[in-house]
Amino acid sequence: MTMIVVMELSREEFEELVSEALDAIPPELTRHMRNVVIVVEDEAPEPGLLGLYHGVPLTERGDWYAGVLPDHISIYRREILAICDSIEDVVDEVRITVVHEIAHHFGISDEWLHRHGY
Repeated sequence: MTMIVVMELSREEFEELVSEALDAIPPELTRHMRNVVIVVEDEAPEPGLLGLYHGVPLTERGDWYAGVLPDHISIYRREILAICDSIEDVVDEVRITVVHEIAHHFGISDEWLHRHGY
């Protein structure tokens, strides 16, 4: 019988990894991030979803874009922990997921991201 072991990391420890991933993004990119909030959520709305961007990408904003609620990036803690075997895997997956969702904020497609390892 095979036993499935799920990585355990407290919410605070996981949030720190997300913060470190954000700190690693070059300032020349982060200074262009506008009206976006990044949060850690325990549960994903569907199995297998590691992160999700809700909003209007920078490339689609026009003169009409004013007075709107911030874009929202969710990073799903339990889904990431479920696919990782070590803390190193968690660090890598958090980094990849954070970069992937921020890229959507900049208007970069899933197809491009997947071709480039994100």
